[in-house]
Amino acid sequence: MQSPPKIGVIGAGIVGLSSALHLLRLGASVTIIDRHEPGSSDATSYGNAGVLARCSVVPVPTPGILSKAPSMLLRKDGPLFMRWSYFPKLLPFLVPYLKASGKETVEHIAANLAPLLHDSVDEHLSLAKGTDAEKWIRPCEYMFLYADKAAFEGDAFGWGLRRKHGFEWYTLEGDAIREVNPALSADYKFAVVMKDHGMITSPGNYVEDLFKAFLKEGGQFEKANVRDIEARDNTTTILTDGAQIKLDRVVVACGAHSHFLAKKHGATVRLETERGYHLELIGANKSLNIPVMDAARKFVASPMDGRLRFAGIVEFGGLDAPASKGPTDLLMRGAKAMLPGLEFETKRTWLGHRPAPTDSLPIIGQAPSGEEVYFAYGHHHVGLTAGPKTGRMIAQHVMKTQPNESIDAYRCDRAG
Repeated sequence: MQSPPKIGVIGAGIVGLSSALHLLRLGASVTIIDRHEPGSSDATSYGNAGVLARCSVVPVPTPGILSKAPSMLLRKDGPLFMRWSYFPKLLPFLVPYLKASGKETVEHIAANLAPLLHDSVDEHLSLAKGTDAEKWIRPCEYMFLYADKAAFEGDAFGWGLRRKHGFEWYTLEGDAIREVNPALSADYKFAVVMKDHGMITSPGNYVEDLFKAFLKEGGQFEKANVRDIEARDNTTTILTDGAQIKLDRVVVACGAHSHFLAKKHGATVRLETERGYHLELIGANKSLNIPVMDAARKFVASPMDGRLRFAGIVEFGGLDAPASKGPTDLLMRGAKAMLPGLEFETKRTWLGHRPAPTDSLPIIGQAPSGEEVYFAYGHHHVGLTAGPKTGRMIAQHVMKTQPNESIDAYRCDRAG
């Protein structure tokens, strides 16, 4: 009998773990390599807002972003932050990123995000079925909050894209909003409630339990810092700080750090870190029944296991700078405005790095050279949501089975 192929997955976040589990279940021998323990607070998957936001087909740059960006950046409660010392390094990314806000480009992005996201709740349930991770998945609705109906109508382009791709919702006005989430401020007079969504009630624990399932099913883990990948003569070698790991094929799935490895093997799409923050309040006197998005302030409030998490905000400042105080102060102001009379016992803050491609589409597929190197990264704001489906898709390609979906739109050497 032929021995199973040896596959390495670089990255132990939700995309890497999903890829590794699907590869195992297709018969591969799989080793995950990461410098952090899966599920630890050092990983981006840990700090996610937790929403399985299957409706998130609308990218951050949309028509009109150039006129809105200065206000988002400069007003007191604007959701955009910039470390100006990093701006010169950001420019080669920022120009094509903003250029991708044209109507036709955004429609293309939405059309290719929709198939990754539409069945995300089912994909998570299927991945976690029979494991301890299953208990962290909660099907639920997802509410978008507006000051009034006129504010909602101002977002007509994005809602039109969601309707075009089959997403359904109902609207609430006035006190009907507080019948769903009683603690919400009366300042929210209009709400959109998305059907058939879900959430992960503790993303760190969820990833940790998926990792335990991976080990139980025969997977292996190497805690190491990956320096490089060499591919020649049908063998790939992962070079770490302390050793060489020889494998048949490798999947690069290490989020915002992926491009350092992938560009050597043909990835041309520029990738930048979009620094995301969360604020957690433990022992809060207010609660939410379902997760909500403040559409103006651009943050999500989620009822996590034993705590409230407020997540979002965009900061450009690179991978190495320490956390800024402004974003979490903004989240605190937003939390108190959203939930009048909010009190709590303790708080925690966190910074993570979203992998942002210039065109807001992930990089999924094989290196263009034909080497046995594969990519699964660049999911921007939808990593948790799209992780299991991405993992299934890339596993099918790595194992050379018949894929169910085309991944042409996610090529690593597309224009971008």
